[in-house]
Order: sequence, then C-alpha cells, then structure tokens
Amino acid sequence: MSRRTERLNKVIKQEISKLLEREVNDPRLSNLISVTQVSLSTDLKYAKIFVSILGNENNKTEMLAGFNAASGFLRRELASQLRLRYAPQLSFYYDDSIERGARLLELIGQVSNDK
Repeated sequence: MSRRTERLNKVIKQEISKLLEREVNDPRLSNLISVTQVSLSTDLKYAKIFVSILGNENNKTEMLAGFNAASGFLRRELASQLRLRYAPQLSFYYDDSIERGARLLELIGQVSNDK
C-alpha cells in the first residue's frame, strides 16, 4: 500500500467519524459507532469501511441498513472535503474485533483468577 493510500485511509476514517458525530440524523446510526478501519482500492474508486457497534445482533443489522441508506450523503460530503478526481464508492462492513478483544480479556481474567 502506498503512502498516499495510507494517508487517504486515515483522512476518510476521520471525516466519516466526524460526519457520524455531527451531521447524520439517522436514528439507526445514533448509537456508539466506531469506524475501525478504512481500506481503499488501488485506483481509489472504492472504499471498504469497517464499523463497530456495541449492542445486540438486531442493532448490527439496523446499523448496516442505516449506513447503506446514508452512503450517498456520506460520499457527497467526503467529495466536498477531499480533493480527489473521484469520490470513492463506500461500502460498509461490520467489524467485531472490539468484541473479540473484550472477550479475550475476560477469558484471560478468568484464567488469572483461577490460579
């Protein structure tokens, strides 16, 4: 991955986080949502955005539906902030790494308490 792609990944992650915090009015996206990773394609036309939410499985499906509904708005806002030839097509994916990490810490705590 080139340095430019890495920088754009960081900038897109920051901008989407700001937009979620300040601009998006969708109630499905009002929970504690964290953008964990952004992965741009080599031609910079497609972006995979990995998001995490604290909640049950029902909240996760609603969240992804909310992101799919808001993807046009988010893309338009990104296009106005970034100076790129093309605004990347956004696709959102659920990332459970935070939950897996919390579960591992819980298991490690149980093992250390048993000793």
